[in-house]
Amino acid sequence: MENEKQRILVVDDEEIARKNLVHILEKVGYAVVSADSGMRALDLLRDKYFDLVITDLKMEKVDGMEVLKQTKKLQPDTDTVMITGYATVDSAIKALKKGAYHYIAKPYKIDEVRKIVSEALLKRNLLLENKSLKTSLESTKKFPFIIGESDVMQDIKTSIKQIAPSDTNVLVLGESGTGKELTAKAIHQLSNRSKNKFLAFNCGSFTEELMANELFGHEKEAFSGAVQEKRGLLETANKGTVFLDEIGDMPLSMQVKLLRVIQEKEFLRVGGVHPISTNVRFIAATHRDLEKDVKEGRFRQDLYYRLNVICLKISPLVKRHGDIKLLAYHFLNEKNKMMEKDIKEIDKDAMALLLGYDWPGNVRELENVIERAVVLEKRDKIYPENLPDSIRSLSIETYRHNASSIPSLEEQEKHYIEWVLKKCNWNKTKAAKIMGIDRVSLWRKIKRYDLEIKE
Repeated sequence: MENEKQRILVVDDEEIARKNLVHILEKVGYAVVSADSGMRALDLLRDKYFDLVITDLKMEKVDGMEVLKQTKKLQPDTDTVMITGYATVDSAIKALKKGAYHYIAKPYKIDEVRKIVSEALLKRNLLLENKSLKTSLESTKKFPFIIGESDVMQDIKTSIKQIAPSDTNVLVLGESGTGKELTAKAIHQLSNRSKNKFLAFNCGSFTEELMANELFGHEKEAFSGAVQEKRGLLETANKGTVFLDEIGDMPLSMQVKLLRVIQEKEFLRVGGVHPISTNVRFIAATHRDLEKDVKEGRFRQDLYYRLNVICLKISPLVKRHGDIKLLAYHFLNEKNKMMEKDIKEIDKDAMALLLGYDWPGNVRELENVIERAVVLEKRDKIYPENLPDSIRSLSIETYRHNASSIPSLEEQEKHYIEWVLKKCNWNKTKAAKIMGIDRVSLWRKIKRYDLEIKE
């Protein structure tokens, strides 16, 4: 438990004042280290990491201003609070201009000290969370198209990196809106075919005749209206990748033709008699249970095995809960650029609602929700009132028992956190990852809601 406490450095050359302040802070639950001089404080700052520094302004040799300066240099994310007598308040104001978070005037009140310290640490935690989020977003740029840092998405990224260099066919399974096409694009982008075309084709959007025309093309005068020859996707994407979305909806007769292309690496245009060679990699995707379709005769077994050389299963968004916040901010950045807006963040209550929703439409639904909010929002934050009714009227009945009335948002958060902790057997690291927050933030919420910790 000790390593979860926030660390505070108290610097004061007056022993009684220093010990009193240490006692006040330790009683609240902080891990406090004290220094009896500015010189000693600098040694500690070089050796250990602190969440907050509280220093007396007037000290011999190394004063509080120097401690502030060196804290900014050695630990840029750590704020400093100045302690000063009434006679030196002007000096404390100068310290604020130099970057101090706040000052405490002697003789100070205990409640005032606790309030200032709590606010300073809360500010720092929010800053670190935002920096962590930005770092995660930056890291996703190194991996094309795929946004997500959850364990399941890390596994998917690892698999993509392993299979991309090969030319084997891939079958991508997952619910609608989970990002199957983005997964296919990532495989193509990391493959040896990346300099050539990636063409997507939805097998559920065309009649059989139109499907053949789009995939294989046609010869001139092959049918009424064919005034010139047309190259199909298989010809256009030569040496590239063809993504066959919703392959489970392809008619059986077309499945036979596709199987021949995969086996023989050639095809006939509609109305053609001369085979055309093609060199494409197939990535197919579906939300259907193809194994069941094979057993029931709706999908050819031989084609299934030809496509299913490697299978990737994309989890629904509700099973990669830790990615919701990252995805929400990714879409916020995208929609800001698209609509020339500058909405900086998502309000904490709005984010709590996003995190508590089960996302039946998966990532695509989340993108639509953020786009809607950006369109409607006129302030610099996304607030709950600009989220859809289906999300704002969110009920937590799924993890709250015996709910006889509509709970407040605070009650929702408390019961949600307790529910996740129970599901994780009170493993706070795992629970924090699922909720998309860091351990410090989770620990703060546990203390705030006075949740019983079971170790």
